[in-house]
Amino acid sequence: MHLTSVKILNLKYFYIHRMKILLMITMMGGLLPAARAQQDVYLLLGTYTSGASNGIYVYNFNTATAGSRLVDSVKIANPSFLAVSPNEKFVYSVSEEANARQNGGCIAAFAFNKQNGSLTPLNRQSSQGNNPCYVAIDKAGRWVVTGNYSSGSLAALPVLKNGFLDSAVSAIEHTGSSVNSERQNEPHVHATVFSPDNKYVLVPDLGIDKVMIYAFNKRTGALTPAATPFVMTKPGSGPRHLEFHPNKKFVYLVEELTGSISAYRYQAKTGALELLQNISTLPPEFMGFAGSADIHVSPDGRFLYASNRGQSHTIAIFSIDKKTGQLTPIGHQPTLGKAPRNFNFDPTGNWLLVANQDSNEVVIFKIDKATGMLSDSGKRIGVGKPVCVKWVNKK
Repeated sequence: MHLTSVKILNLKYFYIHRMKILLMITMMGGLLPAARAQQDVYLLLGTYTSGASNGIYVYNFNTATAGSRLVDSVKIANPSFLAVSPNEKFVYSVSEEANARQNGGCIAAFAFNKQNGSLTPLNRQSSQGNNPCYVAIDKAGRWVVTGNYSSGSLAALPVLKNGFLDSAVSAIEHTGSSVNSERQNEPHVHATVFSPDNKYVLVPDLGIDKVMIYAFNKRTGALTPAATPFVMTKPGSGPRHLEFHPNKKFVYLVEELTGSISAYRYQAKTGALELLQNISTLPPEFMGFAGSADIHVSPDGRFLYASNRGQSHTIAIFSIDKKTGQLTPIGHQPTLGKAPRNFNFDPTGNWLLVANQDSNEVVIFKIDKATGMLSDSGKRIGVGKPVCVKWVNKK
């Protein structure tokens, strides 16, 4: 072969190799922004505004590093619980207040801009009671149901197509009391949780030691007692929050006053709850007030976590038997702060963010998905009286 032919052949290989490299770079250029976008999500924090906080705070959160950056905030009194619409275009917040009027609380609606993480106020409607402490939106995004702690009541409000709220179409007030004269002299609704099939709303009432069960009409918003209208908890337990297992077969209820968890089998046809187990969330040596607050099942359904804010300041960790629903305690993680009220997993399930209300800080823990145990990431978010953790994806 002549020298000229060799040069031509080498140049040919050079240009082919160069084109392959350019093609790979082009392909990677198309993929890398998507990968980065998947790492960044929006974190929403609800707060109490009696201290340094002004309302709701929105952060950019990086799921790879647990780093965060404030991008927006909106002023509202005591937005202690938030709900994000299924399409993630709207956010609904309680304004946990009471006044001389019977119905002093309200629910506020906001539009959420995924491009920049900003919240735009839309309107407000009465919660039909005092001190609304919980708000939930149904699976279709058409109805909001809120629970009023001080009034012991709940109400269903229509969601309009533009995200605005209409006035309540259904309101129910509980009656009764229980054995703890300081905390249970009247009803105290603490949560309103839609069933996975959107047919029922489960309502823990701390004041009467019952989980009320309502059939939900997704067309009219009507709430009516289910065939089995409630399940009793142990006297003095104070049912607070509950969560469904991802397999939809089990329900876990955290009880504030006794620091316990009741595990139930869920009957999807009737909405009824069958008690399987009652177990303590507290460390064995702990003798103080429990003040248990929040409860969540890991996205993979293997572990359950519950917060103790009274004097323990811990997250209780349990393994879950997926067949029986039974819980086995595996540890207690100090929250490295005071009064861990609400907490939540990030969308990847790699991080657990704990809102320590009385130390004005969100502490971020790394989750060992194999064992369920938590370790301090070293990352913190300083904010006044954080009490609710929610997420919005960027896409």
